[in-house]
Amino acid sequence: MRTAEPAALRSSGGGPDRATFLELFFDLVYVFALTRISARAFEDLVLEGGQTGWSAVTGGGKTLLLLLALWAVWQGTAWTTSRYDPHHLWLQVIVITALISAMVMGVAIPRAFSHSGLIFATAYVVAQVSRPAILVLVLHKQQYRRLKLRMLITFCATGVLWLAGALLPGSARVVLWTTALLLEYLAARFGWPLPGLGRSTVSRWDIHGEHLAERYQQIFLVALGETILLAGLSFTRSSTSPGMVVAFAVALATSVLLWRIYVQRAGQILGEAVTRAAHPATIGRSAADTHLVMVIGVVATAIGYELVIEHPAGHNELPWMAVVLGGPAVFLAGRARFEYEVFGRVSPSRLVGIAALLLPVPLLVRLAPLVAAILAAVVLTAVAVADARRAWGRPPEEAATPF
Repeated sequence: MRTAEPAALRSSGGGPDRATFLELFFDLVYVFALTRISARAFEDLVLEGGQTGWSAVTGGGKTLLLLLALWAVWQGTAWTTSRYDPHHLWLQVIVITALISAMVMGVAIPRAFSHSGLIFATAYVVAQVSRPAILVLVLHKQQYRRLKLRMLITFCATGVLWLAGALLPGSARVVLWTTALLLEYLAARFGWPLPGLGRSTVSRWDIHGEHLAERYQQIFLVALGETILLAGLSFTRSSTSPGMVVAFAVALATSVLLWRIYVQRAGQILGEAVTRAAHPATIGRSAADTHLVMVIGVVATAIGYELVIEHPAGHNELPWMAVVLGGPAVFLAGRARFEYEVFGRVSPSRLVGIAALLLPVPLLVRLAPLVAAILAAVVLTAVAVADARRAWGRPPEEAATPF
């Protein structure tokens, strides 16, 4: 543990700096938080009689809003430990604060739009405000402090919207929370601009690229672990039937395929792509958006597991198709962008796979959910085989990022 000022990390500084045990502990909280996201979506789709039409859209939108808030806390913490020494005492305080806040947010997720809204909003605001506040106090270099001061002012302003929204009912809460998240995203996108304090150019940020790449890989594994956990819990929750056994096997196969498609090969060499880029922070920010898309796809796929395992031969509905087939399609869309970030190209198999998942939806609505899950596994298998054939007998492909 270090108590001196946390020096900014540079991508050229020595070898790779691995994630600390505290950061991995922080990630474990997200396994729980993502299961709460899935439980909320499953409750909307099944336990409360199912949602159709506009109700399904609004329910899914609310759940997505909560997931984006969780992602904002994780991403802000990951970027901080990738810019500054994660072994420093105050950096560890930041991670522990984010860890506790994420845990509280996870507990509040199922009822965040009813009686747990203030708990969720308070935990989120504490995580987002404490991070720049601590860094403003412990950093002494002016160029670092000005950025953190702009971030602190921004999060204090949006924090008012979060807390005010928590005190309001229904649609007003959704509007204020959505506005707050949008303002935070735009502020980060444009370098946290504020009148009189200027703005930052993200491409010039000092960042340890390999550390940040490893953190993205780890959060994807966390999402993938959540799919395994949810499939297992769904399978053991009630008495088994032949259809449930098949659905469980398909779920496990799909998880393995998602892992295989991710790591072959862009997922293995993201760190190399980031460090080779002329502006590592630029590709790091792009990879953040890409991994968010892939995580959303994986979480939606996990919700589909739960639906199919518990209702393998039930009556299919369009909202169910949105997670059973839409989840893998969203993952492939994110994976296509990920491939472009690392190699500067997009394999046709990604686009063909997305089309093969979405085009049969009108027909599959009339069939059992298990049929749709099997189709998703078949399509992902075809994509994984196409990746393997492209790499067969050739030397490992090196990163060729366009950034």
